[in-house]
Amino acid sequence: MPRFQVTTSSTAAAPPSSAGAFDICAVIPVLAFAYSSLIQPLIYFSFPPSPGLQGLLESRTENRIFWPVLAAVAIIVAAQRLARGTRLAAPPNIVSLCVYFGLAGASVAWAFKPEFAFVRFVQEAMVLTAVVLPALLSSPRADILRGMFACFAVGAILNVLLIPGGYATYAQYGTALVDIGYQGYFSGKNLLGEFAALAFLLSVHELLYPGHRRLLGLLVAAGAVVLIFLSSSKTALGLALLAPVLAMLTLVTARALRLAPVLVLAVIVLSYFVVGQLAGFNTGRIAYLLTGDSSFTGRTTIWAFSETQIAQRPLLGWGYQSFWLVGADAPSITEAPGWVKAMPNSHNGYYDAMLELGYVGLTFLLVFLVTTVHVIGRVMKHDAKRAWILLSVALFVMFYNFLETLWLRAFDVSWVVFVLVTVEAARYWRRSPLSMPSRQSASRQSIGSVRARVAWRPRLGIRT
Repeated sequence: MPRFQVTTSSTAAAPPSSAGAFDICAVIPVLAFAYSSLIQPLIYFSFPPSPGLQGLLESRTENRIFWPVLAAVAIIVAAQRLARGTRLAAPPNIVSLCVYFGLAGASVAWAFKPEFAFVRFVQEAMVLTAVVLPALLSSPRADILRGMFACFAVGAILNVLLIPGGYATYAQYGTALVDIGYQGYFSGKNLLGEFAALAFLLSVHELLYPGHRRLLGLLVAAGAVVLIFLSSSKTALGLALLAPVLAMLTLVTARALRLAPVLVLAVIVLSYFVVGQLAGFNTGRIAYLLTGDSSFTGRTTIWAFSETQIAQRPLLGWGYQSFWLVGADAPSITEAPGWVKAMPNSHNGYYDAMLELGYVGLTFLLVFLVTTVHVIGRVMKHDAKRAWILLSVALFVMFYNFLETLWLRAFDVSWVVFVLVTVEAARYWRRSPLSMPSRQSASRQSIGSVRARVAWRPRLGIRT
């Protein structure tokens, strides 16, 4: 048996100072998010790309510089950290992400346009390298989540300040251009609604802490609510309310029944589908009751076309990002009906997962999502509040993918957010609650100024 030795320390219970929390491995992924959510959109705002599909196909100089440099820095810093003996953990959600991404890379071999698939795969590889690798090697005391919230706070403030400018998204209705919502410095009002909803969720998390964190959280939450309503993004508003409630219900039920949160969530989702089928209450009817449009703003037409194309290559798909926006001879142009030819994607991440990587790719994606929820459930052992916000954001992005395409989209804000949530949860995978003084509740930290630390010496080299 191991023999335990108890020692005491007057500083073991003290939270780490802000200086001690600084870690370059935590700064790199936050910088990646700052670029995707602040810097890049502001550059596009000041120097907009060409209109239409041509602008979506353009390769921007700033992207060709920033991401290779940041990925190279991440690799160098990670190599130094590993050389000093830091161990790189491999939680199941990170492993499943690598497998899913690996299939995307392999699909270059059978892609409809291999050159497009390869370039976009390299772009995604740089983003994942800059976010995942350094974050997994960062100090346990570094708070990546707060760094992400700081970016959201700056973005929300900037978009509020731009309101007097009247920047709006316009849609063509017949011969008239109609203002359909405020877009701020983003390229569309839905992007702003998506950003504001995520900012709201993280702000609510900040309200759970006292002092200046609560005050800043309140200000950003107020600004985010204003932005959501100005953007007229009903989906973002609905999911910003649904996701945190569902996350709370899942975690509370899991703790009460001593079950894994992923099992509880699976039962809730399955029950919804069963009850919906029996009662004839499907998503189309819900959309009609909420918005008066059961077609999800014409998305059902796009989805019907996507289904026909999935049926042509059901197993492995057309290749990673090798269906939409790959030239005039692409099936999205030659076979799509009417206005669907102008679409950049299916407006559904799960349909696009099948289009690009077939049912095999969809299976790998679902495994990645399930393992992510499972790993977030493990965070409850360390910090229930953090587990709640991580699951809330994860559910928001998962649900949002039913109306937009975000999975494996290198520079998309919500995809980078989801990767950060994934890796933030993964940082807790092999962590002992006793090694997390900064995550302990205030009641535990206040019990005396001296905390016992347990050090053990295994006999015969046996470790438990």
